[in-house]
Amino acid sequence: MEPSIQASTESESVVHDFNSPSSNFSFNSRVYVILGIALVVGLISGFLISRNKSVPSITNTGNTASVQKGTVVGSSDTKTFKDQAEGIMKKGGADGEGAYHLVRPGGDSQNVYLTSSIVDLSTFLDRKVRVWGQTQKAKVAGWLMDVGKVEVLE
Repeated sequence: MEPSIQASTESESVVHDFNSPSSNFSFNSRVYVILGIALVVGLISGFLISRNKSVPSITNTGNTASVQKGTVVGSSDTKTFKDQAEGIMKKGGADGEGAYHLVRPGGDSQNVYLTSSIVDLSTFLDRKVRVWGQTQKAKVAGWLMDVGKVEVLE
């Protein structure tokens, strides 16, 4: 007697219903796990980035004479802060654009209006400086720059 081979009448489906009760790990649970992992990775990377000490700063001592010629302060990121200008640092912006400006030869039309969240620009008042920054869109000022690095020239 030969053994008979019976063909299976049940076919296993490749596609499964995520909402079926037979699924041990529902679709919603997967979403929450992925969001949890993303949150943890974001927190860890944010913490590591915040510990980066690559941006030195100078605090305002009120005495601009204490800043020596040749002092360089700020970021070394030349891709972000690629524009540069030089002149005498003065206080005041142009109708709310910038808090400081560089006086350059050629009159008021040649002034560069400055703002910075990295460097305390008040430390360089009345000093000849070279600044590196990123040009910003302005409504009033001819040239508005977000300063990332300052070098004292005189």
